[in-house]
Amino acid sequence: MNATPSSTDHRDHTHGTDHAYGTYGTDRTEPADREGRTVHLDTAGWGTMPAAVRALVADCASREDRYGPHELEEDLEDVLRTEVHERLGALLGVPAADTAVVTDAAGAFDALVSRLAPGRGERVWTTPYESAARLTALYALRDRTRCTVEVVPLREDGDLDLEWMARHIDDDVALVSVVHVPSGCGIVNPVEEIGQILAPYRCVYAVDASYSAGQLPVDAGRIGCQLLTGDGWRFLRGPYAVGFAFLAPRLRAAFEDAAAHRPLPPNAAVAGLNAALAHHTATTTATAAADGPAGLAGQGLLPALRAAVEECPGTELIAPGRVQSAILAFRHRDLPAPLVRRRLAARGVVLWKTVAQETPLHLPRSGATTALRASLGPDTTPQDIARFGRALREVVHEETAGAQRPRPARTLPPAPTPVLAPAPAPIPPAGPRPRPSARRHLTLCPTP
Repeated sequence: MNATPSSTDHRDHTHGTDHAYGTYGTDRTEPADREGRTVHLDTAGWGTMPAAVRALVADCASREDRYGPHELEEDLEDVLRTEVHERLGALLGVPAADTAVVTDAAGAFDALVSRLAPGRGERVWTTPYESAARLTALYALRDRTRCTVEVVPLREDGDLDLEWMARHIDDDVALVSVVHVPSGCGIVNPVEEIGQILAPYRCVYAVDASYSAGQLPVDAGRIGCQLLTGDGWRFLRGPYAVGFAFLAPRLRAAFEDAAAHRPLPPNAAVAGLNAALAHHTATTTATAAADGPAGLAGQGLLPALRAAVEECPGTELIAPGRVQSAILAFRHRDLPAPLVRRRLAARGVVLWKTVAQETPLHLPRSGATTALRASLGPDTTPQDIARFGRALREVVHEETAGAQRPRPARTLPPAPTPVLAPAPAPIPPAGPRPRPSARRHLTLCPTP
């Protein structure tokens, strides 16, 4: 299902993002500094595939190139038809039959919304943390059906105002779209509490789990939503161009009707997602047995990441809300985010640059047009956070010192000596216009 990508984590000249992604069977080239290890703090943009997943995807791409896509599809029939859906069902806490494999979360959301038909004047709720891709689908729904799009207000601390939702919910609310963790900051929205508020009413509850699946528990049954979508290449660390969806049975027919007209993800990517889900389940089980089911943000690295940013002069956190995930957004008061990102990349530290258009209802209100986003991964170590902090302080020191260094005075060339223009010739007095002595004609000469 190919549509506008969610938050935009591929090469996008419109938004100025300058990461380079390859196809689903290739790796992204990242810089490494003199220590030889890249500090990858962009799991939210692109999670690095485990070695076993990378090898499987490469093998599938090789077999497809040699024998053709139909032969590969036959070899992967059990994975494509059964196994990947069973793993998705286990991940999301839903029956395997209620899951679907898609190209990306935004495309799946757009496919379903394009088939909804709320009545004229009925209400659709979204939040200030909604992505541009999902807002585009909601505005298209509004223009097509003449429904009303309303934005749920925030409390002073940045959390969604659940009391407002409880007071204003009614059966004229046809659709509620909530992002679990947005792309532009690390807030964790209370999707389960929202599901309890909406449960007695008829509205379709849609949750975007693109930036939460893989780093936080995501149980669609407990959330109480009818649609949940996600990308497979972020915290789940699968290949690009494959995502997933959970659909309540009452939405299945409408979704399949829309999906029939959209491309499917490559078979190699689906096999890679299946392997990534298996790896995620194994590592999560082992981590939970050792440290408890706290998730990435609870392993002690997020406070260290925040401290590394806050200790750097001139930085400002963009961290609304009381509950935070493994994503941290920040900016520098004086230095543009693209410059800082490039300087960090030269030192072997990979972050993401986000722009206001990606979450147009949130970042512009915070006063940020561009920002930096750091996100933890399962392989992130305390040493990585320390290196990031050192690199950030070095970059800020070098760039601010360069900006404060006095520039040499500019020497202007001597001004040329002015030259007076000669006096204009006198204009003869106007008189009768002379007539030509003879009439002139246009002569056509034939070509020999």
